Amino acid sequence: MLAGLFTLALGSCSEDELDKESIFPTVPVARDSFDKWLLKNYTWPYNVEFNYKLTDIETDMKYNLQPADSAKAAKLAIIVKHLWFDAYNEVCGTDFVKENVPRTIQLIGTPAYNSEGTIVLGTAEGGLKVTLYMVNSLTNEVLRDYSTINEYYFHTMHHEFTHILTQKKPYNTAFDLISESDYISGDWYQQTDDYARQHGFVTAYAMSEPNEDFAEMMSVYVTSSDEEWQKIIDEAGDGATAINDKLAILRSYMLDSWNLDIDEMRAAIQHRARELGQLDLQHLN
Repeated sequence: MLAGLFTLALGSCSEDELDKESIFPTVPVARDSFDKWLLKNYTWPYNVEFNYKLTDIETDMKYNLQPADSAKAAKLAIIVKHLWFDAYNEVCGTDFVKENVPRTIQLIGTPAYNSEGTIVLGTAEGGLKVTLYMVNSLTNEVLRDYSTINEYYFHTMHHEFTHILTQKKPYNTAFDLISESDYISGDWYQQTDDYARQHGFVTAYAMSEPNEDFAEMMSVYVTSSDEEWQKIIDEAGDGATAINDKLAILRSYMLDSWNLDIDEMRAAIQHRARELGQLDLQHLN
């Protein structure tokens, strides 16, 4: 009986044939003009996947989210390249951008709403991915208004990019001690920016904890004009000392660790902001 079963098994195995079809698809991926533009401007030069389609694996499942409108995503992609990638490229060089930008940029159409009433405008994950929300809020008026898109998107982008840099190279922990007794963790949203500035923070969110404070300092400084920054300092009153002390540590960290002059970066962002009205957002060149 055993011999018969062994013979049967050999006979069954001898009839098996390898599937001639490869498990790796060879059919080219179908790409429209926007997909091809993203390849040319993000993937090939920077090895970045700019993803505007909603895939569940790239999103936080605890939120109820909607996909980004592709036309608005295309306009935002043009602006992100001009105001973010090209600005860092101009000041720090292409190698810096290639080595440090996130490998994935994920766009989401709607905000991510938290239970306490706050919304998430952007997140960074381990230096590899940045997610931007509220893409469907882009209107033609918003696209031409630097202050609004800065509030919605670019303040968030520079904030999250700062997290990427500090995750790779820690900043001086003396920064954490400047306002050590004034951080209020999850209660930050109950305060106004005016209150925060008087206590040595550039925004209320900066009061949540030192890492966020550091990222907010960078983001607010490089996206503010000279006049806007001076207004922050004037409104801070006694809090201006703490803000200026933090700025000094931020300036040294970026220069010593990354050879990044934050004043040159701010100048590059400001002149690119003035060019926003001349950008062709209707055609993918």
